[in-house]
Amino acid sequence: MPQAKYKRVLLKLSGESFCEQGGFGISGKQLDSIAERVVHLSRLGAQVAIVIGAGNFLRGETFSRNSHIPRNTADYMGMLATIINAGALQETLEAKNQPTRMLSAIEVSAICEPFIRRRALHHLEKGRVAILAGGTGNPFFTTDTCAALRAAELNVDLLIKATKVDGVYSDDPKKNPAAKLYERISYDDVLRNNLRIMDHSAISLCRDNKIPIIVVNIFKEGNITKAICGEQVGTLIG
Repeated sequence: MPQAKYKRVLLKLSGESFCEQGGFGISGKQLDSIAERVVHLSRLGAQVAIVIGAGNFLRGETFSRNSHIPRNTADYMGMLATIINAGALQETLEAKNQPTRMLSAIEVSAICEPFIRRRALHHLEKGRVAILAGGTGNPFFTTDTCAALRAAELNVDLLIKATKVDGVYSDDPKKNPAAKLYERISYDDVLRNNLRIMDHSAISLCRDNKIPIIVVNIFKEGNITKAICGEQVGTLIG
């Protein structure tokens, strides 16, 4: 079995990865597939932290724009949705005998621990997967920014952005068939060219803390394993 190149990684999962493409909510099949990949990462020897989005239920900014709900409230609703996803993933991982802890930036004491940096580090060092829910705990910040923040706080060696595209392109590949897929690109080039693979605040945080980012398609078997083992896959931002 290959060994992980990176000792500690943060996996950023989009909420859409929990449902069928174009669907809504949580698909048991998709959830099981994600859990299998996370278990495999842990068995390669890496310490694994996970930040989950909520796009399969609600995006705060979009919901606020299309309703009478203020952005603050809509964002807190999105944070609660990440806790739904986190709870589902935790139970699925533990059903596969992978010790897991869920820590939330907003207090939901009945089902998860509060996010405390030292506690999260302790769980990682004990071989437990740490699922970090509730975003940053503040409105107006996306889960991408949360992933970069937690990656810096937990001193991770790599941030994996698991998404539905193959990596970072020069343009939208759905609109422009000639768009180029980058194998490697600098943080500054992502910002300079306004490439929207992650929020600019997330890219800047990773740049300032020297955390490499690999963007991969989560729907392609083996991609995340290749990323953590140092093989060429997707796009490396660094």
